Amino acid sequence: MRKTILIVLACILCTPLLAQISYDEISSSKLNVVRQLKIKLPKNYDPTSELKYPLIIVFDGDYLFEPVTGLVDFQTYFDDMPGSIIVGVVQGSERYYDGYCDEVTGLPKESGLRFHDFVADELIPYLDSKYNTSKFRVAVGHDLMGNFINSYLFKEDLLFQAYVCISPDLSGAVKDYLGERLEFFEDDIFYYMATSDKDFPGIREAVLKANTQISEVKNQYLTYYFDDFKNDTHYTLVTSAISKSFDKIFELYKPLREKELEEKVLPYEGTLDKYLVDRYNRIEDLFGIKKQITEEEFEKVVKVAEQRNDLESLEKIGKLAKKLNPNSLLGTYYLAQYAEKIGKTKKAKKLYESALTLNDVSHINRDFIFSKIDELSVVDTDEEGEEEEEDNDEEN
Repeated sequence: MRKTILIVLACILCTPLLAQISYDEISSSKLNVVRQLKIKLPKNYDPTSELKYPLIIVFDGDYLFEPVTGLVDFQTYFDDMPGSIIVGVVQGSERYYDGYCDEVTGLPKESGLRFHDFVADELIPYLDSKYNTSKFRVAVGHDLMGNFINSYLFKEDLLFQAYVCISPDLSGAVKDYLGERLEFFEDDIFYYMATSDKDFPGIREAVLKANTQISEVKNQYLTYYFDDFKNDTHYTLVTSAISKSFDKIFELYKPLREKELEEKVLPYEGTLDKYLVDRYNRIEDLFGIKKQITEEEFEKVVKVAEQRNDLESLEKIGKLAKKLNPNSLLGTYYLAQYAEKIGKTKKAKKLYESALTLNDVSHINRDFIFSKIDELSVVDTDEEGEEEEEDNDEEN
């Protein structure tokens, strides 16, 4: 049922997107021919902006490009992955020549090697020079081209950081050495592979064997995902695989969800501001995207701090929120809560009053802040000197 809904939504999304798809041509000296490209830029793409976007190269762009663009737009709508530059390589009748591999090694040779070099030496540099691409690249291939994209794993320098191999027709030694090759990378790499119980028997057998090998790889830099779909054919598994692969590859990019809060944030050893900073630094390092911590995420982490009875984290989250968005009342509000909880009522009252002069936050009720000010106004305190000193520290 879920797959059907995704397919319908992807089709609906694809309809208005057709007008946003552009077509380009690149003249290749490697292939001695002009190749056609399908290109879909992110919504509100601005070539003059400093914003960078992941680059998704879709092999078999003739038929695979539209499903990818539809599902990417679906997942970016819910902020489950970043807006991305999607490029479909139109292969047509050249497909089997492009994917031509040695029967023994399983690696490209002759026309396949020329196509391999075209992508690495001509296509990627052309796209990097023309668009605001980040350093994070994804290769998507099905069947013959699902096998072909593995050839880039055997280069000294990684051309792609993520590989989506949908029912790959694994050939030669590649199918026997994929796991061994993935053991040696010392940079982050994502690898996704899928088959189904109704896949072509030969392909399914080779994929299951490769999965057994890769599942045993012990490499902290490798993130591996595998799906064995039920009641799908070699062709109908494509849409589900695209959806699942992007969902997994960009899992870190997603807003904080309950599972991460329970499994990672709650037991985190250290103050929770550091968890947030490290998480978003990793997003920037990995995807080349500087993503802002949202107000909702701050609120979720503050609730975890309260659950941990972690006042130090509450204070540091307040300082972080204030630093990142000084015009918002959010950080000041959390600092007021912290001051109130440690008994600094005069300081808390002053911070609540200060918060009212700042920009609104959707989940914080100003009437509640007024009630806190009234409540604290009737509380006696003899800590004026100490509180004044803390006020000065906060201002600095």
